Amino acid sequence: MPGENLSRDEARERGRLLSVDAYDVALDVRSAVASGTDAETFRSRTTLRFSCAEPGASTFADLLAPAVTSVTLNGRELDPAEVFDGTRITLDALAAQNTLVVDAQCAYSRTGEGLHRFVDPEDGEVYLYTQYEPADSRRVFANFEQPDLKAPFTFEVTAPEGWRVLSNGVREGASEDGRHRFATTEPISTYITAVVAGPYHYVSDSYRRTFEDGTELEIPLGALCRKGLAKHFDADDIFTVTKQGLDFFHDHFDFPYPFGKYDQAFVPEYNLGAMENPGCVTFREEFVFRGKVTEASYESRANVILHEMAHMWFGDLVTMQWWDDLWLKESYADFMGAFALVGATRFTNGWITFANRRKSWAYRADQLPSTHPVTADIRDLEDAKLNFDGITYAKGAAVLKQLVAYVGQDAFLEGARRYFKRHAYGNTRLTDLLAVLEETSGRDLAAWSRAWLETAGVNSLTPQVTYDAQDRITELGILQEAAPSHPQLRPHRVAVGLYRRQDADSALVRYARAEVDVSGPRTTVPELAGLERPELVLVNDEDLTYAKVRFDEGSLATLRARLGDLTDPMARAVCWAALWGLTRDGLMPARDYLDLVRRFAGRETDIGVLQSLHAQAQTALEQYSAPEGRERAARELAEAALHELRLADPGSGHQLAWARHFGAVATTPADLQLLQGLLDGTAKIDGLDVDQELRWTVLEPLAAHGVADEAVIAAELARDNTASGRRHQVRCLAARPSAEVKEQAWARVVESDVLSNALVEATVAGFAQFGQPELLAPYLPRYFAALERVWRERSIEIAMDVVHGLFPAWLLEQATLDAADGWLDGHPQAAPALRRLVLEKRDDLARALRAQACDEAAGPRP
Repeated sequence: MPGENLSRDEARERGRLLSVDAYDVALDVRSAVASGTDAETFRSRTTLRFSCAEPGASTFADLLAPAVTSVTLNGRELDPAEVFDGTRITLDALAAQNTLVVDAQCAYSRTGEGLHRFVDPEDGEVYLYTQYEPADSRRVFANFEQPDLKAPFTFEVTAPEGWRVLSNGVREGASEDGRHRFATTEPISTYITAVVAGPYHYVSDSYRRTFEDGTELEIPLGALCRKGLAKHFDADDIFTVTKQGLDFFHDHFDFPYPFGKYDQAFVPEYNLGAMENPGCVTFREEFVFRGKVTEASYESRANVILHEMAHMWFGDLVTMQWWDDLWLKESYADFMGAFALVGATRFTNGWITFANRRKSWAYRADQLPSTHPVTADIRDLEDAKLNFDGITYAKGAAVLKQLVAYVGQDAFLEGARRYFKRHAYGNTRLTDLLAVLEETSGRDLAAWSRAWLETAGVNSLTPQVTYDAQDRITELGILQEAAPSHPQLRPHRVAVGLYRRQDADSALVRYARAEVDVSGPRTTVPELAGLERPELVLVNDEDLTYAKVRFDEGSLATLRARLGDLTDPMARAVCWAALWGLTRDGLMPARDYLDLVRRFAGRETDIGVLQSLHAQAQTALEQYSAPEGRERAARELAEAALHELRLADPGSGHQLAWARHFGAVATTPADLQLLQGLLDGTAKIDGLDVDQELRWTVLEPLAAHGVADEAVIAAELARDNTASGRRHQVRCLAARPSAEVKEQAWARVVESDVLSNALVEATVAGFAQFGQPELLAPYLPRYFAALERVWRERSIEIAMDVVHGLFPAWLLEQATLDAADGWLDGHPQAAPALRRLVLEKRDDLARALRAQACDEAAGPRP
């Protein structure tokens, strides 16, 4: 639609012209329980009070709605047909003080954008929730959709009788005739307002704290989910982490939680992990675990809870001026999530997970052709949507971890405290944060900012060691390199660890450590000169900086032989991440990485790291291994997985992780027969509970290999006729090795919009099977032919899912790369965001082909 993609220049001009005094938003969602076309729209009435710095000027309000009933500006009726174009309302002849009233019919969403409507297939109940970031509140009410035009909001929601209704503020009094009115918020941005409504299961608690001056703070806590998930809802654990987080942030931020209550809603068909709406945080309901999960899943949920809580200060209380500085909230929340996880909860290995999993996301994003500085150039809303990525989140958090090592934790936290007090309820830029950090640290951070925040790319650090005749270190240097496309060398505060065994059969342990500031292409570490020869030199020990770690030849040989003998879990995590980096970069054959996983993953004690290794091994097998050796590699990986599954402690998280991994890589008739036996109960593994979630995990490979047909999948849905079961069923159906099945799946996703966001995601995941290249080959030209139409006709969330998920990565050959290049060359005027997605997938494919060439160059296997 014209005007849907707001530009930075437009927002800047509107921000210069206007300031917003208040919103009153009244929504009537009683139509949600109707049927047919009556359940497509709801009434939205917005009263917006704002001032204009230049009386007589013109501007526009944002609204994405099927119909506008009336528009009134300062008592003057405007003709909706003249002033509303489907995305914007033109406002002319503004006064110094203005009141705009817009009455509209807005659409319920099935894509997770705006006010999402979900009908539970289990019981027919209807659930609503909102999701706006970066700019979808305009799908629900008329507004000025940009983060710097903050204002207090007052919401009133009329809902079906008996529904629970929540918003950012506390409800004022009892509901009357289904009408719920909520307390006026503090000034906040449009994208973090929220409404959650439906027959949700609700659990309450409270948090209390007494400050040093004797004042008391009480925060009402709530946690809610669909009624169908109530039996699985472990609200006590959610509240435990919530209270631990509130204690931690109050201890460190010296600014009381500013938004009254704290509800946490776990909602269906959610596109994100969670969203930091003040007082009404929303999460994907997959965080309500329907079956046995590993401790890594609980750690991940706790991390997300704390991440969103950190946003109450970083992002909600103080908000970026425009999406250029999105990192000001996301990088900080990502860092603070891990920081609080380790400092306040039972998950004391959170930094290990961060080193191995979170930073892998960052390293991948930072080596794509679309990489960008942490503080990015965001021209418009489509740019903003794509920049919720591994750089903005994980690289930014890693950079902040490096900053803490650089300025010290006390100075860093004191800077945060001053930042909150100085800019409460306001908007900031990069310079505002640097100013307080320079005050508290006494350091000039301009050069640090240019190196870390304002340039893109990742450096690599390689040890270079020389020894004397007595096998003692004469010099240990660290070589810093950068890609030619992003040649910036950066200052790195790193720890260098030296490891060796005490005797032939003992563990690899660190016997020396030195911290050093790396700068320029080569830095020496004089503190380690004269020490005995190590078996392993680990630069970035303890994971202080953000860089790709490389090894000297002796250290790499040690890891190939004795990686499992490293006793320190952080050191192992850093080494595993570095070895994966070598594999992705085509510097280590995929077969070598798979060999390391087969031999040493079974000794990994950290369950989060183990699950990362499983995912990476599957990628190495499917994408990075040479085609002629892939069948053997798959067989060997499955054999190792089954071996470890049988060795794992019965009922343990490790056993469950190995069971899932075995299912993911099983290909031989014997392996598939075992999966079938686990499903029908004829095969058992001591301690392994094949619950409903694991049943679906086992069923998908059986469907993909043609062992389980539509009738088997239908029978499984009959056992689990729930929203979750429906998503699993759709995925399994699309995975079947049939040309007719693939055509049906393609049509339902690409040629129509009948599916909700969650079912689009499930269909795409089932369709795109790496083991079915012949079946999927016809879709290569169809994919590129459909791209611009999909981008034009579908919402950006669905379009992103289709463009990303259906890229023909399953055809790992030069012809696919040529087709991608042909489309990019032939469509220079395509939407920049669309070109970026295709360019990223093209780069992943090129990387896979380089890795395959590396694996093939290693020669035939013995």
